[in-house]
Amino acid sequence: MMPDLNFNPFPELQTQRLVLRPILDSDVEAVFALRSNPEVMKFVPRPLAKTLDDARAHIVMIQDKISSGEGINWAITRKGHPELIGIIGHYRIQPEHSRAEIGYMMLPQFHGNGYTTEAVAEMVRFGFQKMQLHSIEAIIDPANVASARVLEKNKFVKEAHLRENQYYDGRFLDTVIYSLLKKDLET
Repeated sequence: MMPDLNFNPFPELQTQRLVLRPILDSDVEAVFALRSNPEVMKFVPRPLAKTLDDARAHIVMIQDKISSGEGINWAITRKGHPELIGIIGHYRIQPEHSRAEIGYMMLPQFHGNGYTTEAVAEMVRFGFQKMQLHSIEAIIDPANVASARVLEKNKFVKEAHLRENQYYDGRFLDTVIYSLLKKDLET
């Protein structure tokens, strides 16, 4: 079965404590705060945002991928507080395999509250129920133990540790792949 990749109208989602809404042009400063923060980006092999224009370009890229059905990202906000505190979404959607990669980042001042775990649970639900995915993967840096914990709390299983499989910023990096099958949650 091919996944449903029509994200129009944009599906706003809610959890017990969070609202996952579209990332708006007005979120540019919060996106910049995320993408320019060395702590947030420590495990993301991408250059730091240096200007608001870099953040704007990131928002446009997200919006373009939603329009084309290549991916979908949400702003993570707390109920009653519309400010973006993080970003989460499905990337690298492979319709022919009914598989997508999940990714997320959160401003450091909101770490340790379970918000990321809660948002990932909603991404899993959305991916399996609405997008009709068969499997969801997450690719993380092996040193990112907080992200590994979030995934394990959501029943993801460590599938592989790839040694020096990614070249970034003058060095080879390891990656770890976690995955979750829809049937894992049905048993």
